[in-house]
Amino acid sequence: MRAAAESRPVSAFADKFADNTVRLILIGLTVLLILIQYPLWLGKGSWLRVWDLSRQLDSALVKEQELKDRNAKLASEVQDLKEGTGAVEERARYELGLIRDNEVFVQILESDSKKVSAEATAKPAAKPAGQ
Repeated sequence: MRAAAESRPVSAFADKFADNTVRLILIGLTVLLILIQYPLWLGKGSWLRVWDLSRQLDSALVKEQELKDRNAKLASEVQDLKEGTGAVEERARYELGLIRDNEVFVQILESDSKKVSAEATAKPAAKPAGQ
């Protein structure tokens, strides 16, 4: 019986020591896990940074396509101006109002009678003050 009584304090000490050791190991592993996860979520190459850069890339690609379309349009216009007189003539006619020799420029204006009748129907005639 004496041996059983002496073994209990030793085993209680061993159990307490084992419990503390297991706790320290778990705490250490948890801290290591957090340290490993930090760069993944908040570091230089984190998921948030990758997501942000992906959005910036999409925006830049859209803007680049718009600029490519604009440049293609301008390049075709420059090519038309270099190769033929058709584009120059068209611009001169519409923007400057130029005409060729032996051409007659005709401009049709709305007649005054149509303007007066349109105004009369829009506003009723005012009565003179004396009547």
